[in-house]
Amino acid sequence: MVTMNPEILDKKTKETGKYVPLFEAFEKTEGKRGAAWIRKLRQNAFAHFCHSGFPTQREEDWRYTSVGPIERTPFHLASETLPHITVQAVERLRPCTLNWNRLVFVNGFFCREFSHVSDAFEDLNIGSVREAIVSKSNQLASYLAQYVRYDQNGFTALNTAFIQDGAFVYVPEGKVLERPLELVFISTSRETVSGTVLAQPRNLIVVGPSSRATIVESYVSIDQETYCNNVVTEIILEESASLEYLRLQKESGRAYHVSTTKVNQAKDSVFSSTCVDLGGILVRNDLHVDLQEEGAKCFLNGLYLTSNEQHVDNHTLINHPRPKGTSQQLYKGILDGRSTAVFSGKIFVHQDAQKTDAHQTNKNLLLSEEATADTKPQLEIYADDVKCTHGAAVGQLDKDSLFYLKSRGIGENEARNILSYAFANEVAQRIKIPSIRAQLNDLLTERYGHRSAGEGVHHGSA
Repeated sequence: MVTMNPEILDKKTKETGKYVPLFEAFEKTEGKRGAAWIRKLRQNAFAHFCHSGFPTQREEDWRYTSVGPIERTPFHLASETLPHITVQAVERLRPCTLNWNRLVFVNGFFCREFSHVSDAFEDLNIGSVREAIVSKSNQLASYLAQYVRYDQNGFTALNTAFIQDGAFVYVPEGKVLERPLELVFISTSRETVSGTVLAQPRNLIVVGPSSRATIVESYVSIDQETYCNNVVTEIILEESASLEYLRLQKESGRAYHVSTTKVNQAKDSVFSSTCVDLGGILVRNDLHVDLQEEGAKCFLNGLYLTSNEQHVDNHTLINHPRPKGTSQQLYKGILDGRSTAVFSGKIFVHQDAQKTDAHQTNKNLLLSEEATADTKPQLEIYADDVKCTHGAAVGQLDKDSLFYLKSRGIGENEARNILSYAFANEVAQRIKIPSIRAQLNDLLTERYGHRSAGEGVHHGSA
């Protein structure tokens, strides 16, 4: 049991102190599930959270993002007593209506009635972390919390302290998943008696040697209520494994979304990701990729579209400790209204990582005078035989391109939409799944005008 003496609490721990009764109640119920190792892990993580608190803007990695609104909100933990949701509502929220295998979670809890795993997946371990904690404890212990440290920051500590449920995906050696696996996370504070919900999905994805899979992970909202999603995902690619990973965030416009994703890659493995952020009032994404063995490759793409008062912060770290690693990164943002965005990307090349090929680009397009983007690309290189570049740009729509379109009889607003669409479409076209690419194109078309008008047009100064 974790106890705290109010007389010795400093300002930081006073803010975290409100989580103590939540953790004590959790330990009496869910905390009893699983082996001793996971109970001890939760206790250590919560003790660290009480000591460290949430990150502040005094820390360099959080300099441009204040989590004060999250810190001040009186959350209650999501429960497995789910609000009423229909099958039709789930189908509307899914990013694709194809009959893919899927795991559906509501407020972080697995919903079997909305999920579907075909008989062809019988030899895979695909299900919920909550079930695996009891039935696959030894297997889980080899991976869970071995890659995302609970002492990374207050959010990872809080998530680890309350590890309860999430997606567990284990693809064994030599298995090729011909169709994508869909992970759908639905959030809502509707029909809850205690107020604002804090959901903390904990996802574990392992792709075995020489296996190949595609995973589409989406975070969506059934209403426009305020809630918080604090997500931690660990992804392990073993030798020659390949994973196509798409992450779509379309949360409530009043939601807080914090995600930490850690990818660990073995020899000759390939990780390709596209992360799209469309919703949320305050969003923070940390993506850390370790190319742990020779010949590993990663391709990271990101797109964020913001408006009104939205704030989106993307932090990436690509670690190259071994030779012949490859990483390519393209993140683009379109900002409107009084929204703000942050991109901080670091490539770290160790002394032994000769023949590294690493490239990073971040571009931001500002559609209003009040929108702001802060970008910080970084290279830290200790090897001499490498090819590494980085670049960043923040700008408005190119005046010459606008003039050209207007001279062809296109109105001001339509011309701006065409250029905005073309700017974002560069990332959309990198999605390899036709149905998801088409859906994102539809979203871009809805925001920025006709698809055909944007094709082949120069996309502005940023």
